[in-house]
Amino acid sequence: MENLKKESQNPKTVYLLGICGTGMAALAGLLKEKGYQVTGSDAGCYPPMDQVLSNLNIPVLKGYDPENIKQVDPDLVIIGNVIRRDNPEARFAMEKGIDYMSFPEAMGEFFLSEKRPLVVTGTHGKTTTSTMLLSALEGCGEEPGFMIGGVPMAKNQGFGIGKSEWFVIEGDEYDSSFFQKVSKFLFYRPFGAIITSIEFDHADIFDSLEQIEESFSKFAALIPKDGVLVACRDWDTVKRVSQRAKCPVVTYGTTPGEGWRLEGLNILEDSMEFSAISPQGQTYHVNMGLPGLHNAMNALSVMALCHHLGLDMEGVIKGLSSCKGVKRRQEVRGSVDDILVIDDFAHHPRAVGETLKALKQRFPTRRLIAIFEPRTNTSRRSVFQKDYAAAFDSADKILVRQVPDPEKAPEGDRFSSEKLVEDLKARGKDAHFFENADAIVRYVAKNHSNGDVYVVLSNGPFEGIHEKLLDALRAARK
Repeated sequence: MENLKKESQNPKTVYLLGICGTGMAALAGLLKEKGYQVTGSDAGCYPPMDQVLSNLNIPVLKGYDPENIKQVDPDLVIIGNVIRRDNPEARFAMEKGIDYMSFPEAMGEFFLSEKRPLVVTGTHGKTTTSTMLLSALEGCGEEPGFMIGGVPMAKNQGFGIGKSEWFVIEGDEYDSSFFQKVSKFLFYRPFGAIITSIEFDHADIFDSLEQIEESFSKFAALIPKDGVLVACRDWDTVKRVSQRAKCPVVTYGTTPGEGWRLEGLNILEDSMEFSAISPQGQTYHVNMGLPGLHNAMNALSVMALCHHLGLDMEGVIKGLSSCKGVKRRQEVRGSVDDILVIDDFAHHPRAVGETLKALKQRFPTRRLIAIFEPRTNTSRRSVFQKDYAAAFDSADKILVRQVPDPEKAPEGDRFSSEKLVEDLKARGKDAHFFENADAIVRYVAKNHSNGDVYVVLSNGPFEGIHEKLLDALRAARK
């Protein structure tokens, strides 16, 4: 809180720089719900966050201009992590001595300080696991606050203040802002936490896996002695980080060891069932509508956390059974006859591989076609060039888009979509390269078959490819 003067500890008017980002728009909604006057600016505001802010009647000023801040005259400016040091509004706020803070700092100060935060973190599965935890708590009759990096299918937004002592928050290791080069989750005051996995990611801010582990280790050390860390023992990285915790550590995993384990996993097209075995030998039977081993593991971590917190396990299982998942996580966007179009956020090689494996288990007799756009700051770089080839082993066909905005990665360290297609063909895969989404849509319109399952893998809008695919398939099958 070093950026805040003492006389502005209770601001009334808050201005968000980069308000249309997923997290920033959610923070704007939380602040509005708490009674603050909220406005902000962004270079552009796109679906779905434009609609979220519109529904909340939060004004959005387009473009970055110091006149915006002069007009609003805020008590506090919150600066998103997409904002660069040379942003004219950020420079103006700092030069004029207006109080400012980062997004995670604001979350910690205004919302988490009053609650018992349950932080879900790790390289993979954060959003889905956070949503499962929210559902589990609600199954126990709790009304937790929540901030999730996606929109749960059962809700119209990924945030809420809640009424109970708990606050579920997705914890990201990405840095906080240009003036706070530390991981966001270090501001989240964890009482309980889940670490699902740790491997190299975010090549634009981390130079090594060791740097990432160090950040997670600092996070683990924040949990108080009367709190709890739930850690996946399948990862050596997670086991090393867990040693820094001062609180009890409860493990879960597929590998042998003390802690929670899974038995009898049975995956069907639209559901799965399994038994969760506690360290004390108790057996809990679960049936969920979110198939896949990775989702079973996510649910297992939630059960381990809730059990340690003393929550009613019948309620936990009820909540998990009713969990509908998250938008953009194996979300069926539509169908044409018996052809499915599915949307998924996966972009890290391991996440791509797990998603495709889960879909192949759901649809073992159908042709699975992956449509991939490498558009994250890490996937634009060459660090995972070789790893991506094996990630698509479960797909029957792979359609790869050219890297969008390749100049965002340093020259000499850029991912090549053409090279990925070559590597996939060398593995015996049916793979094709395309310049843009429209070229992919034209190809699919001419080369689809009955029962095809198309899964779009991207962390962005991908030029509206989902609706374009559905429209093209409808036209082709008239």
